[in-house]
Amino acid sequence: MPGALSHIRVLDLSRILAGPWSTQILADLGADVIKVERPGEGDDTRHWGPPFLKDEAGEDTPVAAYYLCANRNKRSITVDMTQPEGQRILRALAAECDVVVENFKVGGLKKYGLDYASLKEINPRLVYCSITGFGQDGPYAPRAGYDFLIQGLGGLMSLTGRPDGEAGAGPIKVGVALTDILTGLYAANAIQAALAWRERSGYGQHIDLALLDVQVACLANQAMNYLTTGKSPGRLGNAHPNIVPYQDFPTDDGYMILAIGNDGQFARFCEVAGEPTLASDPRFSTNRARVENRATLVPLLNKLTIQRPTAEWIRALESVAVPCGPINTLADVFADPQVEARGLRVDMPHPLAGRVPQVANPMRFSSTPVQYRNPPPLLGEHTDSVLASLLGLASGEIARLRDENVI
Repeated sequence: MPGALSHIRVLDLSRILAGPWSTQILADLGADVIKVERPGEGDDTRHWGPPFLKDEAGEDTPVAAYYLCANRNKRSITVDMTQPEGQRILRALAAECDVVVENFKVGGLKKYGLDYASLKEINPRLVYCSITGFGQDGPYAPRAGYDFLIQGLGGLMSLTGRPDGEAGAGPIKVGVALTDILTGLYAANAIQAALAWRERSGYGQHIDLALLDVQVACLANQAMNYLTTGKSPGRLGNAHPNIVPYQDFPTDDGYMILAIGNDGQFARFCEVAGEPTLASDPRFSTNRARVENRATLVPLLNKLTIQRPTAEWIRALESVAVPCGPINTLADVFADPQVEARGLRVDMPHPLAGRVPQVANPMRFSSTPVQYRNPPPLLGEHTDSVLASLLGLASGEIARLRDENVI
């Protein structure tokens, strides 16, 4: 069964994470994604290790684990876009594609004739997605943007970390490059919306996506907490600003998470904990009261939860439908029976390592399922086949271009 986007071809000029994440989504959905990389170097993340992928003998390959997270189901070609012949090759490929994705600085591709205005002249149906730190306009537009900087500038780190006065207080970034990931998700959505519009209008368009815009948009309820009150929310550690108790609690052998969302769940928790009167105490009987009296309630709950081990709490609370769970390491995650049942680890053949592990795409389709066609490609693995099949270049011409370091 062909993928949902098997009729779409993408020229991927992006690198690092936000752009490649978006194009991997498109590739997982069936699109033919041609990843363009620098000859001899490739995407920077190919070298962002250790750790590196290991071969069957347990030795490191040259492929960093970081690169493997965002580049499966793509074809890699190497082209030097700083050379006129490299530019001609990429313009010719753009004429054969439906989508271009790039994450260069604003205006960075214009000198190569690879900006939207230039490529639109040769392919009016082209959907062209630019991913930058700050967007195509505004006072920060010329700046480079990095996930860590945007988590700080965009407000996320003001909400993440222990509050002042507690041990370990201070702002903390999220443990993965979340702003990049979210931008990749928005980009994949925007590209598909533009393709849908093209089906009606016959024309492509330019998509301007900024990491900062995405980060601010994804502040979600915390943004509305500020906008409706004029008061900036502060750091609450693992606690929730609007629901109590909704955070981590100590147990006899570690920690657990309580995610109590209503008064009935709180009453059932108190019953299991052996303190049913807490649920009828007017200070704690409603969520509003619990939020207002958080500083009193949480220490009381800490004294209760620390009396039993995590697994015992989870068994008891799950039996009465109180949301709770452990704080797993990644080893725990991939050994979890639900994760295993859902097939969230995928192993694919790899020319250097024999097999390469991947994290499955979470989208499940009844008619056009995600297919794991190709592992993350070796640098330039498909240069010859792409240039021959799409541009009709003969083997002698391809050899010449390679000798001249164009490809």
